[in-house]
Amino acid sequence: MTALDSARTQPLEAAEVARIRNDFPIFDVTVNGYELAYLDSGATSQKPVSVLEAEQEFYAQRNSAVHRGAHQLAVAATDAFEAARATVAQFIGAADNEVVWTKNATEALNIVAYGMSNASLGRGGAASRRFALAPGDELVVTEMEHHANLVPWQELAARTGATLRFIPILADGRLDLDAAASIIGPRTRLLAVTHASNVLGTINPIAELVAMARAHDALVVLDACQSVPHLTVDVKELDIDFAAFSGHKMLGPTGIGVLYGKAELLDALPPVLTGGSMITTVTMEAADYLPAPQRFEAGTQPIAEAVGLAAAVNYLSETGMERIAGWEAHLAERLAAGIAAIPGVRLLGPPPGEERIAVASFDVDGVHAHDVGQFLDDRGVAVRVGHHCAQPLHRRLGLTATTRASGYLYTTDAEIDVFLAGLAEVRSFFGVDAA
Repeated sequence: MTALDSARTQPLEAAEVARIRNDFPIFDVTVNGYELAYLDSGATSQKPVSVLEAEQEFYAQRNSAVHRGAHQLAVAATDAFEAARATVAQFIGAADNEVVWTKNATEALNIVAYGMSNASLGRGGAASRRFALAPGDELVVTEMEHHANLVPWQELAARTGATLRFIPILADGRLDLDAAASIIGPRTRLLAVTHASNVLGTINPIAELVAMARAHDALVVLDACQSVPHLTVDVKELDIDFAAFSGHKMLGPTGIGVLYGKAELLDALPPVLTGGSMITTVTMEAADYLPAPQRFEAGTQPIAEAVGLAAAVNYLSETGMERIAGWEAHLAERLAAGIAAIPGVRLLGPPPGEERIAVASFDVDGVHAHDVGQFLDDRGVAVRVGHHCAQPLHRRLGLTATTRASGYLYTTDAEIDVFLAGLAEVRSFFGVDAA
């Protein structure tokens, strides 16, 4: 490795993080007289000036519908829209026609599920039969999925008669791979798994899981909401069939998400939303559809949001995903070790010293998560409370709600320290004996 290569892969340093924060206007905000300590990036990230300006510039200079007009503004808007697609595709190692715009990851996952449902009803012709399900077929998910990567498969199973099966987790928050090897079998038609848990912080061994699925010709759907923003993700290297992620979790705007799919699969999957901009010909009785990605992009698209997401991707790429991941690994260890050391606080997921993303959920003995969140908010610390859209996982852990701290490339050690100091005071504040 050359010195330049080493510099590119070394984690961000504290001084660089301090400079990065200057690109985010939100950090000028104070809460109750305290500097904002934003530890809720797992829910949504903050936005740099370059993303804000990209959207504003589009509306001020290039606003027009795409793929329809012949005037100069329409051409400029279409060029910006498709350039954004190319930017995102390159970011994840995909081809341009393998990136479908959606409004979020939830919609992206539903497109796959409802497309398979349509195929099971005989829609889509011979090419779509590979997606058709029937009673006896099995869909496999894990106990750590959030609702967006669970409920669509529940609905698909209910509509087709397929059976939904679950890979359990171990006590340390990792998947039980021995159980996975016994569950994924000849009846498995699809494996849908999160790359990184939004509750536990666990990073799943995708290569091993893909190998299990491939041994039985099952499709693999990756929920990449908590990985694409934080890790280097190459969809070709992972050999997954579909993936979904949201723009707002990776410095981009809300209202824009991505469905990745292998080109031959997207072209064979029946569309879900139908109407304008996704057809080749229409008669009064029927319609023929465009190939992907347009066949899944009916109606007017989130154009400015796509441009904003491309600006976010450029920001991440210029900073360096490996360097970001390195800094977040530092944050993850600091969070896990700090939380685990506080009496009466139970850290969920991998223990300190084990690999995880910078997400740490915990339970404070004797204090409800909402009270923990309110206590911290009074001190300017923003964290997530509740079930984090993962009720089955919380039931598995014997909890109804937890508190979650999550960081990103702009999170500082000082913010972690403020959070940990506040957390250490929670039980005494509420009169719960910490001894």
